[in-house]
Amino acid sequence: MTASVVSAAVRDLLQRALPGLFLAVLAASRWPGLMPQNFSAVYALLFCAGAWFPRRLAWWAPLATLLATDLALNVFHYHTAPLAGWMLVNYAAYAGLIALGRWIGRGAPLAGQVGGSLLGAILFYLVTNTASWIELPAYTKDLRGWIQALTLGSEGWPATWTFFRNTLTSTGLFTTLFGAAHLLTRPTESPRDKGEEEAPKDGEEAAEEAPAA
Repeated sequence: MTASVVSAAVRDLLQRALPGLFLAVLAASRWPGLMPQNFSAVYALLFCAGAWFPRRLAWWAPLATLLATDLALNVFHYHTAPLAGWMLVNYAAYAGLIALGRWIGRGAPLAGQVGGSLLGAILFYLVTNTASWIELPAYTKDLRGWIQALTLGSEGWPATWTFFRNTLTSTGLFTTLFGAAHLLTRPTESPRDKGEEEAPKDGEEAAEEAPAA
């Protein structure tokens, strides 16, 4: 067995294992106190799942992981109801991140993937904080209240802009790490995959016309 065959087999094995590894990182990053507030792999993983996971796995696997961790944390750590109505907004935004990853696609360069995931994190922040502005009585229902929801937040809690900063930092970092792992384990393309023509085989050259006598 040649070294190239072994290398291709290892790459294929690692490529198949990446979704499981990514989901494990997603679940671990949600453990309270493990990372700074709102610093997690969630936004990056959802975007990358849309871009690289197989079609069916891209939707149910990350969303099921998030649901399982939410249920476990709410029941065993926070001691609250397993599910709350406001979580529906979050899950709709999560699905939007996956859709954004699928739209940009796996063909984009790493810089494009990072940029796309950052765009998704910004949209997620706008959607969820706008929902908080609409729902919570602490905010006045005008432009000033909406800006407060996006920047300072409600009294007694850390400013929401700090969460936004952590969101962008963690999303960019984890997307870069996930993207690098994906690129390093991606099988190398053969000339046939790249659309290159094969060299003509011996005996297949066009026969030259013999000169007249």
